[in-house]
Amino acid sequence: MTFQELRQQKQLILLDCISGSTAYHLNVQGSDIDKKGIFIMPQKQLYGFDQQQQIANESNDEVYFEIGRFLELLTKNNPNILELLSTPKEHVLFRHPLMELIRPEDFLSKLCQDTFAGYAQTQIRKARGLNKKINTPMGAEHKSVLDFCFVMHNNGSIPLKEWLAKYHYAQEQCGLIKLDHFRDVYLLYHQKQLNKGSFAGIASGPNANDVQLSTVPIGLEHIAIINFNKDGYSIYCREYKEYQEWIAKRNEHRFQSTLSHGKSYDAKNMMHTFRLLNMAEEIALYQEVIVKRQDRDFLLKIRSGEFEFDRLMEMAEEKMEKVKIAYEKSALPDRPDNNKAESILADIRTKYYQG
Repeated sequence: MTFQELRQQKQLILLDCISGSTAYHLNVQGSDIDKKGIFIMPQKQLYGFDQQQQIANESNDEVYFEIGRFLELLTKNNPNILELLSTPKEHVLFRHPLMELIRPEDFLSKLCQDTFAGYAQTQIRKARGLNKKINTPMGAEHKSVLDFCFVMHNNGSIPLKEWLAKYHYAQEQCGLIKLDHFRDVYLLYHQKQLNKGSFAGIASGPNANDVQLSTVPIGLEHIAIINFNKDGYSIYCREYKEYQEWIAKRNEHRFQSTLSHGKSYDAKNMMHTFRLLNMAEEIALYQEVIVKRQDRDFLLKIRSGEFEFDRLMEMAEEKMEKVKIAYEKSALPDRPDNNKAESILADIRTKYYQG
């Protein structure tokens, strides 16, 4: 069944809601209107091979969960699912009477600390990563092994490239052998020391992942000792790859918005991070999922970039501690009752298919 087919068979829809920023009361000019809902598979399809758990339109801003999948996610205290079940009445477009069998209070548990606050923690880590990417941008050109090599020089060390330039040496004219008992330390020789033959060079080329060794005549005296910071180079390569992937995949509009308020964080991302943290605390304190945000002004201030990044991180840490304490004191069960959820699912399917 396609999205269009589902919309044409509206009798299969059990719940149809406006979701996202509109439901949160956090919409601003230009905000998209998202929809979420619940459907039930036709009985014949349920008993056949073509099972469907979720249907969405091409832009993925209208998503419908099959009732079985919905209840399964509900037992896992999935934030999106709990929010959908608790959508404010003014944003509920249609609600089938069978939905009265599913009550949020029957499923709320201490798992919400992991799902709501845990997801918020993930977003905070992403925010720290974005902050680092913006404030310490990496050049387009990939550094080479040579940039992570250093030469012992005058009771200290200098970069290998600087040392080579000082003596007018080319790396291709040099040769290395390992210095025993020292990790990533090498003895360096130069072509001018040879009567015949040649060295392999320090690295095979700009894309090399390691230095390379040469055959050195016995008794030849080295002219320098170098260290290759291999761990540093590996970390750099990983971060460079992540940085380039971020540039390729980032939402340019969101990124320019981030730059415009000058705070070096994704303001919309941070707004939803604090929304999740506040909702997590409310669930522990009041056993209720409050979708329409009463803290709208505070959250929109975050979205507009009124807070410094470091202050937001401090506030997030403080809120995480409050959430932790709230769940330690909460009377919520440790997790939802799966047997009850299965019983509700069976009841809904039976009553629906019987008409």
